[in-house]
Amino acid sequence: MRGLSAAMLTLVLMSGVAPACAASSVPTPEQVRAAYRSSESVLLDRHGVPVQSLRIDMQARRLDWVALADISPALPAAILQAEDQRFYEHGGVDWSAAAKAAWDNLFRTRPRGASTITMQLAALLDPALQPHSKGRSWGQKWDQIQAARELDAGWTKPQIIEAYVNLVSFRGELQGVDAASRGLFGKAPSGLNLTESAILASLLRAPVAAPRLVSQRACLLAHELRMPATCADIELRTAIALGRPQLASGIAPAPQVAQQLLAGMAAGQSVRSTLDSDVQRFAQGALRQQLMALTARNVNDGAVLVLDNASGGVLAYVGNAGGAEVDGVTALRQAGSTLKPFLYELALERRLLTAASLMDDSSFGIATGAGTYAPQNYDKGFKGYVSVRTSLASSLNVPAVRTLVMTGLDRFYARLRDVGLSSLTESADYYGYSLALGSAEVSLLELTNAYRTLAKGGLYAPARLVDKGALAKPVRVQDARASFIIGDILADRGARSTTFGLKNELATTFWSAVKTGTSKDMRDNWCIGYSDRYTVGVWVGNFDGQSMWDVSGVTGAAPVWRDVMDYLHHGQPSRAPAAPPGVVKRQVAYQPALEPARAEWFLAGTETPVVALVQGSDSSQPPAIVYPATGSVIAIDPDIPADRERVVFHAQAAQGLTWRLNGKPLAGASTDYPWAPQPGSYELALVDGADKVVASSRFQVRGNAR
Repeated sequence: MRGLSAAMLTLVLMSGVAPACAASSVPTPEQVRAAYRSSESVLLDRHGVPVQSLRIDMQARRLDWVALADISPALPAAILQAEDQRFYEHGGVDWSAAAKAAWDNLFRTRPRGASTITMQLAALLDPALQPHSKGRSWGQKWDQIQAARELDAGWTKPQIIEAYVNLVSFRGELQGVDAASRGLFGKAPSGLNLTESAILASLLRAPVAAPRLVSQRACLLAHELRMPATCADIELRTAIALGRPQLASGIAPAPQVAQQLLAGMAAGQSVRSTLDSDVQRFAQGALRQQLMALTARNVNDGAVLVLDNASGGVLAYVGNAGGAEVDGVTALRQAGSTLKPFLYELALERRLLTAASLMDDSSFGIATGAGTYAPQNYDKGFKGYVSVRTSLASSLNVPAVRTLVMTGLDRFYARLRDVGLSSLTESADYYGYSLALGSAEVSLLELTNAYRTLAKGGLYAPARLVDKGALAKPVRVQDARASFIIGDILADRGARSTTFGLKNELATTFWSAVKTGTSKDMRDNWCIGYSDRYTVGVWVGNFDGQSMWDVSGVTGAAPVWRDVMDYLHHGQPSRAPAAPPGVVKRQVAYQPALEPARAEWFLAGTETPVVALVQGSDSSQPPAIVYPATGSVIAIDPDIPADRERVVFHAQAAQGLTWRLNGKPLAGASTDYPWAPQPGSYELALVDGADKVVASSRFQVRGNAR
């Protein structure tokens, strides 16, 4: 009966008799284009470039409207061959094809359609012309024909094709050529080739057809178009296209930012962010590359944040290199040594220390409510007396804890809150003196912005993802002079060489101040630093909390930090900041010469030409091995490069004695001896001139040999 109805309708049309049903006037191309709405809301960068889209309309997936000039010519050619070969000849309705379809349908079980591209567009524009479960009624078919004739009279042929390919459904929820091209082939419509165009055209008649049927239709269409592709190639490409996860777009992703800024918006709307799409794309690529290189060391996740120092605008926000739901920029992780600059700045600001002051890097303990807290350095040894400059740049733990004792735990805790670390929600006593070593959990966002505070000379202002008019007025939370000196220390590759050597990823070819940090059990690795214009923070680790394997401060996050910083300054080298008023540079010498004489920065009034070490006599003390003590278990620490890690043997009253390890003499014991550890059991002895053992200790070294 359906075929008979089609035949009767054709006879009616050709006789000029119209059913009693009038079609409404059709919209103009401009009205259709203006009414089109993407199913996505779009995140734009600071230049208006799309960075990320977020699905809002769940009924269908539509991306941008694409002009016909921006669509590969192969697609319209394939569509017209498949759907409407006389498109450029008829006036909206192909009467010849309709008559043939009517005649054929009188004798076919399955009806044959004769809808032109223009008729299909008319139905797409008017919901009243959409077929019901039993097909279109006579009145609908007549209205569709009338609308098609009006479209052809008021629109140009290119306008009809353009609107059709932007409104028609291709596969599943993919509506329009932009969503179909990106969703099935991962490319813009301008890049569609002949095979891909044949596949898309073959989907129009049956968008939910099985891949094998689609490939058969595409093969026949390719033959009609005399395409060089083989049926086997078309079948393979069809299977891949229809089997792949559908992609929303091909733009540089920033899903975590999109969730923050686009959620709750209407479909088709956009938000301009502070992001820079080029910086975002580069940072994400650099992080992915480094994570691939660290896969064998059980490093799977990471995050990168790039801030503009002047405005606080976020230029890059890579919450997860793999695009997972976890946001590594806001997730809380142990800070490690990255909090030390703020501790030393406070000590300098309060004039408790200068950059030249000597710190005692030797074993000591602090009585706490939970027992005695005895900090250790990463290499499990001690350096003796070292300056504040060396202590901070080389990230020594014991001097940092001694500094915290001087400044006061509550005061340091308050300072961390002042620079924006709001995640410190417990009391200062909860964290204890391990706060100097980064026992607190912080986010990459807040920690990076805290370093931006150092870069701005102690002026704090929040980071921002959207320009909201005038910048927030910065608040002074640190002394400008002390902040300047801390920046100078963090930029001093010589001062950090004690731990990291002179050549590493922290040593940029331009001025930059940087600090690494690794949390307990190697769960988190940080590298955060700044130049004159940018602050960059990088975290690598595992979102599930697994420990990394043999990842040091300069092999984990630092390479990403260096790559991003080099990219930011490829055409504009960073310059060292000018010293603020109240800072003076003076030559300083050490007595004894524990460190070479140098020019050092001081807060005016704290400068001194000589730093002298005053030590009491230890003649009343018997010779003894202070470190390592008997029973010590020393772990090889992957946070220190293999060529730099040392266990420092330290003794008291050892004048005239010699170190001996497992029976082999080493050196005189009147000074500390730096020993490169290897796994095993050891006996360390102090031996006098008569080869008599005066003192000894037994200890073990555990870890992987290097």
